Amino acid sequence: MTQSPAVRVTGPAGAVRVGERAARTLVSEFARRNDAKAGLLVGATPESAVLAAAIEALLPGDRLTVVPAEGASAAALRAHLTAQGRWVEDRVRVVDALAEADAAAVVIVAEPFTGTAEEARAAVDGLAKYLAEGAVLSVAAPLFRTEGAGAELDRQGVLHGVRTDLVLRNSPPVRVHHLRSTPAPAALAASLSPAYRPSSVPLTRSMHIDSNGVAAAGITLGLAALARAARPKSRLWLLPALAAAPVAAFFRDPERDVPEDPSAVVASADGQVLSVQRLHDERFGDGEWLRIAVFLSVLDVHVNRSPVAGKVVDYFVADGGFVNAMKPDAEHNVAAYTVLDTDHGTVVVAQRTGLIARRIVQRAPVGALLARGERFGLIRFGSRTDVYLPADAAEPLVGPGDKVVGGSTVIARWS
Repeated sequence: MTQSPAVRVTGPAGAVRVGERAARTLVSEFARRNDAKAGLLVGATPESAVLAAAIEALLPGDRLTVVPAEGASAAALRAHLTAQGRWVEDRVRVVDALAEADAAAVVIVAEPFTGTAEEARAAVDGLAKYLAEGAVLSVAAPLFRTEGAGAELDRQGVLHGVRTDLVLRNSPPVRVHHLRSTPAPAALAASLSPAYRPSSVPLTRSMHIDSNGVAAAGITLGLAALARAARPKSRLWLLPALAAAPVAAFFRDPERDVPEDPSAVVASADGQVLSVQRLHDERFGDGEWLRIAVFLSVLDVHVNRSPVAGKVVDYFVADGGFVNAMKPDAEHNVAAYTVLDTDHGTVVVAQRTGLIARRIVQRAPVGALLARGERFGLIRFGSRTDVYLPADAAEPLVGPGDKVVGGSTVIARWS
């Protein structure tokens, strides 16, 4: 049997478990594709959480090829799949060695890379021949390894990355890298569902919280514990303790029903429409733009979503001030611009800071594909989000004063 390209180190220090959350993250690029596609899973065992997640992600037209992990039995894998039923057995093929596999749209490495940088580079290069045009390679590496495989995958991500997901709820925590060796066409975004992101932590089926909120709530509770330890007779500790819930609530991230209509342009954020206007902006190209500006109060959900399906082709931050986002002068506030290539032309989303908002989070690097309604970032504490559409290709459906819901409200329609 040909050894799987998953890189290891010897001894207990090299043991890295891939739990359910990390497995779902590894499989996310395969799961989000709604067209019939081929997947390749390398380094699997019958007990693998990654194999279970890949099987769960299968659609009727999909095909999945599985390569056993080093020391695993192909016969045992086939028996495991047969026990899953005919539907799975017909769609999943087990090969004895990687050399027997064909190129796939998504290649997933089930075992984390934990060796040297040279081993990781060789493994990535060896898997490149199994990547179809525009395909994604999904691999994991331990978070707290600053050298070796983790550093090499960080470098590869800069060159060809789709995105990197941090999975803290794993033993040990890992970074999941989604890499491309060739660019993907923007049109592919239309066949994608929003990607699963571990930065959106589920509280209930319908309500999540952004990982920034988990960290912020943890900090306030830590301050409360320190205050009580330092002054046990004082009730000062109650101030940060009581602040934990509202701080976490600010980062709430509810699930949204995204319209399936391909002509729909959805709101990029929750809030109130400030203006709908036509203008020119040479930064994004010639021609007239339709800009829909939405103000987010501190009580609104501050997670930003892509208004359309498209490919991120540029991202830049413009310097400026921190004026109240409801005022006209907010036009010159610090802002982050995400430029998308779509079937209908260029679309731009501007995340603007406000009087209180000073921190913009953007999680979609250049080259990434975003589905309509997909989470791609957030702005902390009151802000404004603008959507720029080609004026000759879109008709607005909202006006000043309207309330919109990010990812759900249709703010414009392609003409």
